[in-house]
Amino acid sequence: MKIKICGLSRPEDIDAVNAYPPDFIGFVFAPSRRRVTPEQAQALKARLDPAIPAVGVFADEQPERVAELLRNGVIDMAQLHGQEGLDYVRKLHTLTGAPIVKAISLPTLERVRIWQGEADYLLLDSSAGGSGRSLDWEAMPIPETRWFLAGGLNAENLAEAARYRPFCLDVSSGAETDGIKDPEKIKILIRKVRNLP
Repeated sequence: MKIKICGLSRPEDIDAVNAYPPDFIGFVFAPSRRRVTPEQAQALKARLDPAIPAVGVFADEQPERVAELLRNGVIDMAQLHGQEGLDYVRKLHTLTGAPIVKAISLPTLERVRIWQGEADYLLLDSSAGGSGRSLDWEAMPIPETRWFLAGGLNAENLAEAARYRPFCLDVSSGAETDGIKDPEKIKILIRKVRNLP
């Protein structure tokens, strides 16, 4: 089981994940209190352990701008949280060939089926992302492709979420205290995932 710590925005956040490495980290470029500029993300990426892939989180951004960040090495993967369609994903694949994660908020079986085979990964979430609200795990459709599970994950419910066998658990607010990434919570989350069966 893999884990992503999303919404890193400060040098201290990078130091925390370098000390307890997750499988992925996320920089948010979409509107959010965790939003970073490309320049901030570049400085943070330079500080990041190069073995940890950085995922850029976007919502309806111009594909050329996403591609530029990928080509410049600011991010290694793109995660799309907006209304991007199949043509958008195909264009981004053509521009960069980089892995793409397509987020599906309030997922239905029909929406999951549409995106399987188009995006490299799916991400199932309860809302637009970063809200801290959990999906109804019992009712969500399970993709046949590799998928991320997000929404309200924290150290207390991580093991239960892992029972649904996502490729990766995506944590943001669950790694924070008072809206700031908490190194102790990051350490606990990483250790819990590494000890999952």
